Amino acid sequence: MNLKWLIRSQSLFTLAAGMIYPYYLLFLKNLGNSYSKYGLAFAVFTVSSAVVSQWIAPKLDQNGRIILMWSSIGMMAAMLSFPWVASYVWVIVLQLVMGACSAMQRMSERLLIADHTERGARGEAIGAYQFWTSVASGFAVIVGGYLIDWLTIDALFYASALLYGTSALLVWRRRAV
Repeated sequence: MNLKWLIRSQSLFTLAAGMIYPYYLLFLKNLGNSYSKYGLAFAVFTVSSAVVSQWIAPKLDQNGRIILMWSSIGMMAAMLSFPWVASYVWVIVLQLVMGACSAMQRMSERLLIADHTERGARGEAIGAYQFWTSVASGFAVIVGGYLIDWLTIDALFYASALLYGTSALLVWRRRAV
């Protein structure tokens, strides 16, 4: 069981996501949008994730690591784009991208956990994975709040992009081994 690389990369992925998610409402409100538009944006994210999961499923077994890496790269690109968003239409476009990347990440992480563990002995590995990614998620909200207080919400998007990029790099490096 050698999941350290996966735990590290996905803890960074979770940290990046957790930094943004709670403050996303503030971002939309700053654009002058309503909470109902936030609901629509989240629905677009969820539905695009569902659609992409069906498209990506047959490709997972042979390309799990590559798909995981591209999910981080896609999220990094979305985070780098958000500070430049000036209209709700672009929010919807980015939600489509983020939903697709979310499906890619969630499905490939599960596949890779299964691939790197043995049947009947997965519990400990899954427990370690859940622990570290959950710690990252909890820590992320605190970090996000401080970043917004000290800097701006744009800095939060850039910091998140850096974490997503680092996550992709960790997956890529493992792929090269």
